[in-house]
Amino acid sequence: MATIIDMPKLSDTMTVGTLVKWLKNEGDPLTSGMMIAEIETDKATMELECFEGGTLLKQVAKVGDQINVGAPICVIGQPGEDLSALKLSAPAAAPAAAPKAEVKVPNAEPVATPAPGSKTASVPPPPAPVVHTSTPSHTPVAASIADGRVKVSPLARKIAAEKGVDVSRLQGSGPGGRIVKSDVLAVAEGKASYITSAPHRSGSASASTTAPSSPITGAGVFRGPVAEQQDIPLSNMRATIARRLLEAKTQIPHFYLEVEVDAAPLLALRAQVNGALEGRGVKVSVNDFILKACVEALRRVPGVNCSWEGTLIRQHAAVHMAFAVAIEDGLITPVVRDAQDKSVFEIAAEAKTLGALAKQKKLKPDQYTGGTFCVSNLGMLGVDRFSAIINPPNAAILAVGATVKKPVVGPGDTIVVGQRMALTLSCDHRVVDGVLGAQWLAAVKDLVEKPALLLL
Repeated sequence: MATIIDMPKLSDTMTVGTLVKWLKNEGDPLTSGMMIAEIETDKATMELECFEGGTLLKQVAKVGDQINVGAPICVIGQPGEDLSALKLSAPAAAPAAAPKAEVKVPNAEPVATPAPGSKTASVPPPPAPVVHTSTPSHTPVAASIADGRVKVSPLARKIAAEKGVDVSRLQGSGPGGRIVKSDVLAVAEGKASYITSAPHRSGSASASTTAPSSPITGAGVFRGPVAEQQDIPLSNMRATIARRLLEAKTQIPHFYLEVEVDAAPLLALRAQVNGALEGRGVKVSVNDFILKACVEALRRVPGVNCSWEGTLIRQHAAVHMAFAVAIEDGLITPVVRDAQDKSVFEIAAEAKTLGALAKQKKLKPDQYTGGTFCVSNLGMLGVDRFSAIINPPNAAILAVGATVKKPVVGPGDTIVVGQRMALTLSCDHRVVDGVLGAQWLAAVKDLVEKPALLLL
């Protein structure tokens, strides 16, 4: 008897999944344990496993479809079975994934462009594009264009603008024909070519889809639009991030504590360790030492390694150390489990592996859930200091800034060149009081400034 395979819940926060790729075709024989499709969840891209044998009779969902949890994906059964009695319907795309085509006008209202963790700022729209009144000849339209909108990721669009690539003439290789970074780079580097001339968009005259080059005036001022005005559809991950961060910021009473630490001893030790172990392929980053310092500080002050559970505060026995990794669609926090039992070298190796999987969107649910504390480091991007939003149900998150050379007061009240790093702790005041947070930060400061303790 034919069996309908529904979209499973592949993560604790998942409500919808996007079908990225079919691994099996209609008519293919299946056995239990086979992977039949790739599904993009709110956190990662995962393979969908078949738990029974038979034949793939029908693919209900198409590549690029956004499918609610519990909605049908495919039908498995025996060859020749009648499927007419089954209630099958192709899943409708989520509203965020199919915005209507945008009408561009020269005097549009400013567009609000929020940045994570910052207030919304109004940015004026770019000037209207150059419109050609002649009717274009018929040309094939790239699959990456739907309803008059070019489906392209924000990163791919940015790279295309920098390299002068016309995204409207590319064939996307991402979910649903979406243009991704690799598609743009392939054309920019001469490894691929355009597949069509710029298409005629429905409901309007043919319009240039790429911003004109920005000439430099005699005064050295760049002119012209900085990007094409558009409505960018939300990915599953970005929609989840938006919802969870809004909940976190509005429901958790944040307060912030900051210390400035002397990073010179840590930098010196790191250089010695990496120099001595380079032949063995060992390389430890500043962030690896910070993760280890946080683990040991939580051992000294375990009250920060807790979570708010509504009617109680849960004290965690183990430290499952999460760390933020930026990926194309947003942010994810891989977790080094039982970090209290691991050396800085083990933490470094595991963090490197998890970070690579995160960027490939190949993390499994148990690799990005269950963290008890989190570290967010923007120091490598030159940010001196910042405040991070707590990732519930954690009670705190540490924001790590860049190491900055600055004059400091040395021995004998002399002014010397110091290497200083700002550490900012965001605390959930329902769990962590000011004194407790300050004690934990003092422990981290002591460990960073005496980094030999992190090698024990």
